[in-house]
Amino acid sequence: MELTTHTVETAAPAARPILEGIAADVGLVPNLAATAATSPALLAGFDGLRRAVASTKLDPVLREVAGLAAGVAIENHYGVAFHSTVLARLGLDDADIEALRDGHAPASEAAAAVQQLAREVVLGRGRLSDAGLTRATEAGLTTENILEIVLECSFAGLVGTIDNLADRVELDDFLTPRAWRR
Repeated sequence: MELTTHTVETAAPAARPILEGIAADVGLVPNLAATAATSPALLAGFDGLRRAVASTKLDPVLREVAGLAAGVAIENHYGVAFHSTVLARLGLDDADIEALRDGHAPASEAAAAVQQLAREVVLGRGRLSDAGLTRATEAGLTTENILEIVLECSFAGLVGTIDNLADRVELDDFLTPRAWRR
């Protein structure tokens, strides 16, 4: 499927204010959002999920671990680059980021529990193992945190679907250093 990477000027009128809001929040219109702008309804869904994820109480590092783990599980190149970049900015050790990118658990028990849950959410379509839930609760995650991980995985699924439909959205310049070569 050929999808256009829009600008605010080339997007449909209904998509323009959404793109402007995203740009105001993050400083640019990411190529993934610009590609979703082909459908104002899809872009609105993307933006709504993006805002909901940003409003969670989950520790930002754990939220990004969930996004990266989900991205790896569904082979979402744009998401892997994005979450790797954000995790590096948040100060997660490069060895942990590389472990996550390879589908392995990071050193922190809480992050490892989140990685396991995110993989289970995505690959099992919401069927979580008793072991995964026990590990998560023993690592201090609440039911609310677990549901916020589900939200992050849902957003990752949407991003991955758009990325796959576009046969890989071109990475924004700030993401290229963390491109996933798989």
